[in-house]
Amino acid sequence: MITLPYVKCEAAIERSVDAIPPNTNPTPSAARSGQPASSPVGSRTSRSRQTRRRRKSFVWTLAKAGFWTGLLGTAVFAVWFFLTPSGNEFRYMMADSLITTQHRHWAKYIIGEKGLKERVALYVQRFDQMGEERDLHTIAPDPGSGTGEEAGGLGNENAPLTSVEEIDGAGYHGYLLTVRDPKKIRLVVPIKADKGEKVSSMVKRTGAIAGVNAGGFADPNWKGNGFKPIGLVISHGQIYYNGLGKAKSTQIVGIDKDGKMLAGRYGIQELLDLGISEAVSFSPRIIVNGKGLIPSKEQGWGIAPRTVMGQREDGAILFLMIDGRQPGYSIGATLYDAQEIMLAHGAVIAANLDGGSSTVLVNGQGEVVNKPSSQYGERYLPSAFLVFDDPDSVSVPNVWAGLKPEDIDAGKKK
Repeated sequence: MITLPYVKCEAAIERSVDAIPPNTNPTPSAARSGQPASSPVGSRTSRSRQTRRRRKSFVWTLAKAGFWTGLLGTAVFAVWFFLTPSGNEFRYMMADSLITTQHRHWAKYIIGEKGLKERVALYVQRFDQMGEERDLHTIAPDPGSGTGEEAGGLGNENAPLTSVEEIDGAGYHGYLLTVRDPKKIRLVVPIKADKGEKVSSMVKRTGAIAGVNAGGFADPNWKGNGFKPIGLVISHGQIYYNGLGKAKSTQIVGIDKDGKMLAGRYGIQELLDLGISEAVSFSPRIIVNGKGLIPSKEQGWGIAPRTVMGQREDGAILFLMIDGRQPGYSIGATLYDAQEIMLAHGAVIAANLDGGSSTVLVNGQGEVVNKPSSQYGERYLPSAFLVFDDPDSVSVPNVWAGLKPEDIDAGKKK
């Protein structure tokens, strides 16, 4: 009785095993359903192919979405950039900023070749007009004038000769150097022929308290040696360089023997009659008789590094240096920005000096305070305004003596 069920069970198992086809490994689900089981390797391959197809489909969908989004965004930007008032303002601001760099020709891709020529001509005309009004300001020493606790003009003998203030605005950072006594400023020029000199070098060799860049220079292919100035260079009342040619006048920035700042268009004899002491040719004048000459930011000649010189009623000279072309630190400022800063600090006259990669402020230790935009560091320049405790004791030899402008190779390397 015990063995009979056992035999029946064993026989049943044998019949079940015999029913399984050769080389088949049924899964429980397959056995239950009566369907043949698929190979695990084939299943994984199929899933892998499906995954790749889904990935390709997703990437392609994403690429198409990106393409159409970019195309739509470009179209919207183009409409705004070329057809709206705000877009046109931005477009010309970009063009003006390029015009102040070595890549001036790039501006034609924004406003066209004709637009570029017209824009440059417009600024030349406008700058000339800004230099015509005669300046009537006078120096009135006032111990209480100025900004800040330590500021002061000629009447405040207890104030330091120089002070430096950091200047910040929308997209720019810079420095304002205040020189209490304008008669302490001398225009210094390079010591060696055929090459300009760094302002830091000028400060170190002359023992100056501070120094800033001054006039511009011929710069062929933006690789000039800094030795051939533009226009006039006057130091200690003497004409060191005259590159005016047949021109009878030029726009200058400087100081007369009484410490009064002069800026605007003048003839050489007129300057000598006014007792000019230190001066270079540059433009535009942006403040005259206490009023700004640039009506809006849009007419501020683009965004760039700036150097500006001004004077308060108390006689103090202001040098403004704005760094630029360095995203994340300082992009630069328009001349309108510079004008508003100078007006806020009491300037009654102010004018633009050479800016761009030439903009530099040096302290009495010969250290560069700001961050010049030139990738090569501090530039070699033809002139600098330096501050001295005793400027009359400083010797400034005329490095251009006996040289004619046409004989100077502005691109010669030494």
